[in-house]
Amino acid sequence: MKPKELIKILEENGFIFVRQTGSHAIYKKIDRKIVVVPIHNRDIPTGTLNGIVKDAGLK
Repeated sequence: MKPKELIKILEENGFIFVRQTGSHAIYKKIDRKIVVVPIHNRDIPTGTLNGIVKDAGLK
């Protein structure tokens, strides 16, 4: 999955963009959940993607 696809899913689930430091974007939800999304031109590795989904509470 590309980072843009993941960001779209996060935003649809109530996450808002907070800031970007280098190649990592920080998204936050009102209930204080914070998710870091790596911004690169390739697919996010499966393990990293699973961790982000778990941290976001989407699974």
